[in-house]
Amino acid sequence: MIDWIKNIGKEYPDFWKDYLKKFDEKSNKYVVMTTETTGLNPSKDVILSIGCVTVQDNLILIGESFEIVLLQYVFNHDNQISNKFIIESKQEKLIEAQGIKKFIEFLQNAVIVGHCIDFDIEIINEALKKMNCGSIKNEALDIEIMYRKWTEDIDNKPCSIEEMCQHFKIEKTFRNSTAEDAYLIALLFLKLKSRLKFK
Repeated sequence: MIDWIKNIGKEYPDFWKDYLKKFDEKSNKYVVMTTETTGLNPSKDVILSIGCVTVQDNLILIGESFEIVLLQYVFNHDNQISNKFIIESKQEKLIEAQGIKKFIEFLQNAVIVGHCIDFDIEIINEALKKMNCGSIKNEALDIEIMYRKWTEDIDNKPCSIEEMCQHFKIEKTFRNSTAEDAYLIALLFLKLKSRLKFK
């Protein structure tokens, strides 16, 4: 069923209404994002953390970053997943609904950038569905697709962040966090954006 027909008369939460209003104007920002999840099935798995950095005017704005851990105790207990990640993390921790709301308020109408970004968007949309919201409306760019276009890779073989960092001689540290991955993706995005010559 077409979304606009399905959602006639639907009462959204206030934060989602505010988000939808942002699209009356076009954004000049990119939000580079990545997620840490319990698996690769958006309908069954959940998000453990989200990390983002903002890119504007070809600059990575470190002061405009976002990182949060989502508390998924029930899922972790039922699936015998360790809470070590949650306990050791120094990042802000919120229940899923609060964390997703905060992410949407940070995202606004920016263009989303990521690696295999369709998965990140799909699993966030699953969380939004539980909150009686619609799906993310933002435009999205995938650095893997950009990289294939630039290298003229006709085989469309998967390409990891590590491979792209190696190609562009970007050093990857061993600190494992979504914010660091988002920063690396932002560096790769700026390299590819320059080579593909788009604004």
